[in-house]
Amino acid sequence: MAAKKNGLVIEDLHVSVDAKEIVKGLSLTVNKGDVQAVMGPNGSGKSTLAFALMGHPKYRITRGRILFNGTDVTNAKPDERARLGLFLGFQYPSEIPGVTVANFLFTAAKARDKGLNVMNFMKDLKQKMRELNIDDAFANRYLNEGFSGGEKKRMEILQLAVLRPEIAVLDEIDSGLDIDALRIVASGIEAMRGPRTGFLIITHYKRILDYVKPDSVHVMVDGRVARTGGLELAEELEKKGYEVA
Repeated sequence: MAAKKNGLVIEDLHVSVDAKEIVKGLSLTVNKGDVQAVMGPNGSGKSTLAFALMGHPKYRITRGRILFNGTDVTNAKPDERARLGLFLGFQYPSEIPGVTVANFLFTAAKARDKGLNVMNFMKDLKQKMRELNIDDAFANRYLNEGFSGGEKKRMEILQLAVLRPEIAVLDEIDSGLDIDALRIVASGIEAMRGPRTGFLIITHYKRILDYVKPDSVHVMVDGRVARTGGLELAEELEKKGYEVA
């Protein structure tokens, strides 16, 4: 597969965890401007794929490669990938006591933009919080400490909005959300949708795809892409289950 220079290319990726192969030869391309969805049953390797793409050391790539904007990042460290413009939204975001949301986001943003001004950053942060229906007091809370499930997921989307990555991998960003929180998360994704950012949405259920229409849907079974189609494929899975893949 020829590497395109404006996004993420995954070539024949094999990933092992504790010497057990989980991802077994997966190839996928996400260009800027794309919204690609990966669906699959529990245990199919979806979260393993997400962590491997971001460079988590527990997830060992044994074969294949990952290209980002034409650069081989297969062995790059997570912070190097983040600086290049790759982002991972977590299914289970961690708490960081003692670090406020504002300080965390400013530090992350400044790592990509050394000349970032605090006042300009705070102005942008407050604007993004208003767009996501997040109270101003949220900025002074410790990161994810005491947050509800919906607040944690909105925090992931707030990071996405502030950091403006080129490719965002969202690992089950819809899990555990009620309908109102799901709509807020989806509206945040849609607000960033465009030629500057591509999305790889990893999900178990179709419901987020009712709000964020994907360009393609890939069904992952036993560590591989078993089928690819459009939104109609997600609708088929909703009706008939993953046995059809």
